[in-house]
Amino acid sequence: MAPYTRTTNEPTDGQVVVFLIGMRFNRPWKVRAWLPVVAAMAGMLRELEREPAHGLLRTRSAIGPGGPLLVQYWRDRESLYAYASDTTATHRPAWAAFNRRARRHPGAVGIWHETFVAGEFETVYGDMPASGLAKALGGREVDAATDGGRRRLDASRHAG
Repeated sequence: MAPYTRTTNEPTDGQVVVFLIGMRFNRPWKVRAWLPVVAAMAGMLRELEREPAHGLLRTRSAIGPGGPLLVQYWRDRESLYAYASDTTATHRPAWAAFNRRARRHPGAVGIWHETFVAGEFETVYGDMPASGLAKALGGREVDAATDGGRRRLDASRHAG
């Protein structure tokens, strides 16, 4: 039997931006209002995967009672905002199109996002493949220096 393994993320030399974005189908039968939003997000993710210079490190997605949720890990805030405002990238035209549709179908679909700039964080994963920040930054086995949440948090403070 294999031993229980615990991993954590590799240290980073700066901040990590965690960007949460989600949508809620307020009127699910108004497919014309929300399907283009889903398709546009898929296009943005393909673009960001093809062009790592934009700064997106990894994503993970979930569907919960409030609707789909996408967690994005970005290299830094400058990369996130540069992509969001880049008129040659997929996001700006998609955002403009969403706003036009929202005016035609008010209340049909809700979107939200939250941005967290994380300079200090700690992670631990028990018997799991690389996930979350460990997948974005790289993972390593927990050792004496990272055994315990407080030590991992202290290690993140000293990495930068």
